[in-house]
Amino acid sequence: MDQTQALEALSMLCRRLAGAPVLALTGAGISTASGIPDYRDTEGVRRGNAPMMHQEFVSSLQARKRYWARAMVGWHGVVQARPNPAHEALARLQAAGHVVSVVTQNVDGLHEQAGSRDVIELHGNLHRVVCLDCAATLTRAAMQTALEEANPSLQDVRAVLAPDGDAQLAARFLEQFTLPLCPACSGDRLKPDVVFFGDGVATHTARAALEATERAAVMLVIGSSLMAYSSYRLCLEMSRQGKPLLAINMGRTRADALLALKVRQPCEGALPWLADQLGAA
Repeated sequence: MDQTQALEALSMLCRRLAGAPVLALTGAGISTASGIPDYRDTEGVRRGNAPMMHQEFVSSLQARKRYWARAMVGWHGVVQARPNPAHEALARLQAAGHVVSVVTQNVDGLHEQAGSRDVIELHGNLHRVVCLDCAATLTRAAMQTALEEANPSLQDVRAVLAPDGDAQLAARFLEQFTLPLCPACSGDRLKPDVVFFGDGVATHTARAALEATERAAVMLVIGSSLMAYSSYRLCLEMSRQGKPLLAINMGRTRADALLALKVRQPCEGALPWLADQLGAA
C-alpha cells in the first residue's frame, strides 16, 4: 500500500468513526511499538515458546518453576515498557468521547498508564499475582523481589524476550531455580492474575465486555488477529447486532469476512492520525 492509498484508507476509516460511539478492542499489535513482542505473524501463525496451559500450571510444580524462571528474566521488558503513541491516542479518543469502551486482550497495563479509563482486561493483568491456595494477592513487583532474592544467580541473565513477560531461557537455568512461596500461606501455587490457555475469561469480565457491545455503534479492532475466541466472540456479537466492524491490523484476522474495512498500517501511526482528525486534543 503506497502513501496515497494509505491516506485514503485512513480517511475512509475516519469517516466511519466520526460521530459514532466506538468500542475499541485491542491486541498485542498495539504494544509492539512499546517493545513487547506479539504472539503471531501477519498470517496469524503463532511464534515463540509453547503457551503455558492452565491445567499444567495448576497441577505441576515443575511447570510453575519453568514459568516463573522465565518470567523473572522477562519481567524487565514489561516493567520498562511505556505507552506508545497508539495507547496515548486511544486515551485521547476516549477522553474526547469518541471511544466509549476499551476492551483489551493485553495483560501489560499500558492502556491504564496512557490514561484510558475503566479498561476491560479480558485476560487479566501481569502486574498482579494471586495465590491459588489461599487467594492472597500481591503485586508483581513484590513477586519479582522474592524471585530475585531466591535466585541471585539469575539476576544478571539476559534472554530474548517473548510475549507477556516470557523469555527464552536455557534449561540449565531452570534446573537451579528456586520458587518463592506465598507469604500468607507458604503455598507454592502463586500465579500471575492472567488467563492462561485452556482457562476461561472470568464471568464478570465476559459480561462487562458483552455489555460494552451494547453501548457502541461500531467496533474498531486494533492490532489483533482475533485468534482468541474471547475477542472473536465480541466481533460475532457486534455482527449479530448489525453493527459494523472496522480494523487497524497489519495481517489477517479471524474476522476478516465480517470486517467492513481494514487498514493495514501500524497502530502507532494510524491511531494518532485518527485522533488528530477527530479533534481529540
